[in-house]
Amino acid sequence: MTDPSPQALFRYQVVSQVLSSMDQGRSRSEAVRAAASELHFFDKGHLRKASARSIYRWLAAYEEDGIQGLELGERKSRSISVVLPARFMDFLVAEKKNDPKASIPELIRRARELGILDPEAVVDRTTVYRTCLKLGLSVARRKRAKDRDARRFAYPHRLDMVLCDGKHFRAGVTRARRVAMVFFDDASRFVLHLVVGTSENAALFQRGLFECIQKYGLMSIIYFDHGPGFIAEDTLAVISNLGALFIHGEKAYPEGHGKVERFNRTFLMDLLRGLDGRPDVDPGCRSLELRLQHYAQKVYAQRPHEGLGGETPWQRFSRDEKALRFPEDKARLREKFVIHVSRRVSNDHIVSVDSVLYEMPRGYAGQKVILRRRLLEGSLAFLHQGKVIDLHPVDLAANARSKRGRKGPNPGEEESQSLHKSAADMAFENDFKPVVDADGGFTNPNEGEIP
Repeated sequence: MTDPSPQALFRYQVVSQVLSSMDQGRSRSEAVRAAASELHFFDKGHLRKASARSIYRWLAAYEEDGIQGLELGERKSRSISVVLPARFMDFLVAEKKNDPKASIPELIRRARELGILDPEAVVDRTTVYRTCLKLGLSVARRKRAKDRDARRFAYPHRLDMVLCDGKHFRAGVTRARRVAMVFFDDASRFVLHLVVGTSENAALFQRGLFECIQKYGLMSIIYFDHGPGFIAEDTLAVISNLGALFIHGEKAYPEGHGKVERFNRTFLMDLLRGLDGRPDVDPGCRSLELRLQHYAQKVYAQRPHEGLGGETPWQRFSRDEKALRFPEDKARLREKFVIHVSRRVSNDHIVSVDSVLYEMPRGYAGQKVILRRRLLEGSLAFLHQGKVIDLHPVDLAANARSKRGRKGPNPGEEESQSLHKSAADMAFENDFKPVVDADGGFTNPNEGEIP
């Protein structure tokens, strides 16, 4: 089974948002309309929208075949119109003026009803869209703050949803920049785990997620913001491997992400602001992790919370009747954090992953190979001749001074092969016979000649 493509991961992201919205009590149509009105991350942080029709199709494919059903299929060819009638373009201008929110399919239907377009005529929506742009007509649906669905929500059980967010701070006498990545349970406000790094990246999130699952088990939904560690394709691939849904929270939406943001504010006031500039604070990431985890588990988790009716986060989390779902074993969990990437080997036996050059065994030049990325270890492996070998970054300085290897015989061939004489060699031997014979004796140059 190959890893999902970036297109499939994007579709899975949208489907996850729809399914989680349905869990909150929305109807299927409401959840689809909400997802279609928002921008979603695709391909290294680029924003992209999905139409409601596409989302319905993706939902059906996911319910039938899982994430494999979201892979790209063959496009059906269709005939499109090249030129739109002038009468129809005048109609577009007039209708957009009277009804700016009318969609392009609706305008086409109105034109057919009024006889401006022939009922049998094939009109491509993309052509109409581009025509509207050229005519300066509004085609965007701007979402206003008062129109968007910004309801507060709360999941009833622990690990139904885990909120993840990064909080930047400074520590030590050198005022070193650090980021604390918090894994926060939505139902109980309990801090499941906390890791510290020098920047908010995918590797830090993946390590934190792995350790969090080891402690408290698998979660159903992961909700995070638009940070660089959360929009990476590796992150989305790992979450899909775990079978969890993931949601990229909307910007300026405290109703959805406000619980962990409120914790971050308390976190800052209670602890983080006091770490800046202190000579007795070790700025090392692991040392800070120990200090911050102690606060989260021994101080914050034991403090009565107003939003929990006076209960502490630990009391609410521990009395929940929902059973925790742990993975079968640590090895299987680690396999979920291994993804496969395809790369083409250069003629000098090099592959590039995340702008790092790795040296491949000889014999794969020009070929496409499948590499195993161990995200937790940050290493790269390859199946070579039935064995999994580790790949290492190329040492250019060592290659500049090392001796060049000679190509050995191909497998199955004998090391010593008979050498064939060329026609030039044969002509030379005929004209210049050897002085000694095969036994070492001198030969008679006139032997064999007729006197």
